[in-house]
Amino acid sequence: MIRHFLEIDDLSPQELVDVLDASEKPQEHQLSGKGVALIFEKPSLRTRNSAEMAVVQLGGHPAYITSTEVALDIRETVEDVTRTLNGYYDILCARVFEHSKLERMVTVSTHPVVNLLSDAGHPVQTLADLLTIRQSLGTLSGRTIGWVGDFSNVARSLAFGGAMLGMSFRFGGPSDYAPSEADRDRFAALAQDGATLSVHIRSQEAVAGADVVTTDAWYSMGQEDQKHIRHSAMEGCTVDQTLMNLAASHAVFLHCLPAHRGEEVTNEVLDGPQSRIWPQAHNRMHTFRGLLSWISQNGMH
Repeated sequence: MIRHFLEIDDLSPQELVDVLDASEKPQEHQLSGKGVALIFEKPSLRTRNSAEMAVVQLGGHPAYITSTEVALDIRETVEDVTRTLNGYYDILCARVFEHSKLERMVTVSTHPVVNLLSDAGHPVQTLADLLTIRQSLGTLSGRTIGWVGDFSNVARSLAFGGAMLGMSFRFGGPSDYAPSEADRDRFAALAQDGATLSVHIRSQEAVAGADVVTTDAWYSMGQEDQKHIRHSAMEGCTVDQTLMNLAASHAVFLHCLPAHRGEEVTNEVLDGPQSRIWPQAHNRMHTFRGLLSWISQNGMH
């Protein structure tokens, strides 16, 4: 059976643990002689380099394909591009603006499709986040994540992934940028071991006693026109040392990067002793290797 990975809960809780476990072990060359297409509508430092090296480490051949070469729905439809690439590659990975493009790929693809980022989620980032937390704190179940700012695609995937492994999620930020009712319902459906999701207007309430403090840029690629509106709305949502001091003494700080230093987080926190942003960034490669290794054994013909 073909297994696609469009969102973190395309894995079961046990499969999620299996991928994290595989990420910490050397893998055989499961992709030897196989190709992996990496389609990028949006450029990325970490996603491209981690994905390419993960494929190489598994013995496969990565192909970086830009929007100037394959303009989805402009030069050719998503479906036609997918059918063409199916003849060359064994796994198709795509970083897109609209999640619906990934869903359309799945409808015609004869090979696994992996979400490298969409407006709905960033599940490959969540894998790295969860592995970094586990390496830093030892256990995941019963831990609390304090998220500050906008409930972005990154936050959404992390909340769901954490719920699957028994982690509670506290959102702290403007109500207009909070999890939707649908997101809250999905979290509740995924929650294990009593994990809960709570929404707070004040970031201090989200962070107080948390095991993990994390945030994201207030605006991302494609949202530049909202920069000033979001800056105004996010007043009081900067993660500084004063806010970090409210978290548990063992708390770690995460950020998916790139960070807008001095906006959503200060240099003092980014470069401080609680920060795990560099192991987190490097784990993007290890967890993508773990994911592809798992897919090669469980989700390919």
